[in-house]
Amino acid sequence: MKVLNFGSLNLDYVYAVDHFVKPGETISSLSRAVKHGGKGLNQSVALARAGADVSHAGCVGKGGESLRDALAENGVDVSDLLPVDEMQGHTVIQVTPDGENSIILYGGSNQCITEEQIRQTIQKYAPGDWLVLQNEINLLPEIVNAAAERGMKIVLNPSPFNEKLEKVDFGKLSWLIVNEVEAEQITGSGDPDIAWNFLHSRYPGLSVLITLGKRGSVAFAMKDEKTETIRQEAVKAAAVDTTAAGDTFTGYFVAGLTQGKQLGRCMEEASKAAAISVTRPGAADSIPWRNELESLITG
Repeated sequence: MKVLNFGSLNLDYVYAVDHFVKPGETISSLSRAVKHGGKGLNQSVALARAGADVSHAGCVGKGGESLRDALAENGVDVSDLLPVDEMQGHTVIQVTPDGENSIILYGGSNQCITEEQIRQTIQKYAPGDWLVLQNEINLLPEIVNAAAERGMKIVLNPSPFNEKLEKVDFGKLSWLIVNEVEAEQITGSGDPDIAWNFLHSRYPGLSVLITLGKRGSVAFAMKDEKTETIRQEAVKAAAVDTTAAGDTFTGYFVAGLTQGKQLGRCMEEASKAAAISVTRPGAADSIPWRNELESLITG
């Protein structure tokens, strides 16, 4: 079973700082590094390192050639990546000593996807294949519609949350993966049970996973018109950099689903992979390989 990740690629300019810069303030950084990232790229790397058969579709801009290489080196199929003349999308990230981060995103090449690219890419995949999406690219509703017509299983991580998501038909999704802030932005409540009831009343076939930071995660999975609810505790870790924790969780979770694993196992592996990632600096570089989880996984 194949996984297509139609997503972003970013160059991450990471600055270590004593504290997040305040309005009107100028501060000196403790260090600077340029890393490979973007929610799309991070999730593709996580999927590949978790053992999924994943391809990445999107656009590579000027200065972003190393991003294609980084995906390929991790075992991601890059044949659906197209070069464009726009500057490569990038982020400016502040990271504090306790591992918290703040991020400024420049879309650039990630906003250059065309309807023709969508059509040519989606037709390569079969009904039952999986599509993973985030909200750092353009034409998201068009991609969802094309994939649904093709019969693909669609997973959306609607981050960053903005008005573009209003045009996405959530009824065509198989899974929605959000953190508690995004859950509140979509439903009006960060409480996972209330958020689930809101979404389920509107999209009866939709499964939802909500990550809750230090409180773990909860999944509401629809199967044969019945709901399976699983709650997973967070794995304690000494955080160095939380930049790609959510993307690591998403990639490992979706990989588990595509591999036919039980829902609880998918969540356990995703939680432990995310815990490892926060102990390392960087985005894609922090994501663990599947064999690194072996000693942490029970059962």
